[in-house]
Amino acid sequence: MVNDMTVKFKLTSIAAALVATTAIPAAAELKYENNTGGYVLLYGQLHPALISVDDGEETETRVLDNDLSNSRVGLELLQPFGSNDFTFRFETALGLPNSSEWNQLGTDFSGWTREDIRHVDFALAGDWGKFSAGQGSMVSDGAAEADLSYVGTALYSFTNDENGGFFYRGTDGLLSDITVGDSSSNFDGARRGRVRYDTPTFSGFTGGIAYGQNILSSDDDDDYYDIGLRYNNTFGGGVEFAAALAYAVRSADDGSGDRKDTIGSASVLLQNGLSFTVAAGTRDNDADGASDPNYFYSKIAYEDQWVSWGKTGIGIDYFSGSDFENDGSSTDAWGIAVVQRIDSINTDAYLKYRNHDFEDGASFDNNEAWVLGARWKF
Repeated sequence: MVNDMTVKFKLTSIAAALVATTAIPAAAELKYENNTGGYVLLYGQLHPALISVDDGEETETRVLDNDLSNSRVGLELLQPFGSNDFTFRFETALGLPNSSEWNQLGTDFSGWTREDIRHVDFALAGDWGKFSAGQGSMVSDGAAEADLSYVGTALYSFTNDENGGFFYRGTDGLLSDITVGDSSSNFDGARRGRVRYDTPTFSGFTGGIAYGQNILSSDDDDDYYDIGLRYNNTFGGGVEFAAALAYAVRSADDGSGDRKDTIGSASVLLQNGLSFTVAAGTRDNDADGASDPNYFYSKIAYEDQWVSWGKTGIGIDYFSGSDFENDGSSTDAWGIAVVQRIDSINTDAYLKYRNHDFEDGASFDNNEAWVLGARWKF
């Protein structure tokens, strides 16, 4: 157990980090335009968080970069090319000590590596659609995360950002070899070195198809394919609706078989601030001995502007998964969060609680996480 002095020191550290972040004045957009309609835009974000994880017997607390949406910097270029637009995007995480690289056994921070490169992406878009090539999002990236709620800034269908590396502790007091990250996922797509085509938008619908490889990892020679459909619209009365559906295949280079994911999500935001979000997914593993997990996710949220700083969002969600670690295992997770917008400094501050309950025939303590964070964008 962490002692009182350690907790006080860490609370002081996160308070200093959050104050330093939110004390930065909102900067003017770092956008440089030319006389032919093009521009270069510099952007980024910082995302410190105080994270405290309780495995049922011990509590670990750290100030970390939150992998929910890690600190990053990027550059975007757009230049008209005839009736089309040529774009280039470079974006990389900063490689700060982050929430995906710690657990009860300590920390294993890698620093910046080439796998922190998020985008090196070239694209050409016109009335015919959009063609992209380079490191960037596959079509299935985001398909499990259609979410119109403001509280989605901190509370969404992937439930393992802050404690995914933590091992479940048995009721006998011993750590298992099963992590929170092993026991749940939303199967959302990834970024790869890929070629991708997206259709024009027709009545709110757009489709896409992509092929890629994990060019940033020397240990992954698999092929990735996916196809997807998205829908966005605003109806009479100001009702907003968004949905996505995708089918993704990972074809193993060693011939062990394919992994096939079917994922989808939908979200509706009513004019009164109430929102409802759902997501679901199934995985079909051809590899011998691999399980075929599935999940369902739901969230109800509300947002309004109660203070002059900006709008406030609150929400509660629930995740139910089966067969993630092995056949017959089950995972239930629920969370609650409040997010506060601070418009004057372009910052989202939030407080979140997350609880994971895992069973596979053995008895484990619940894993609980508290997160206090702030994401400042420039």
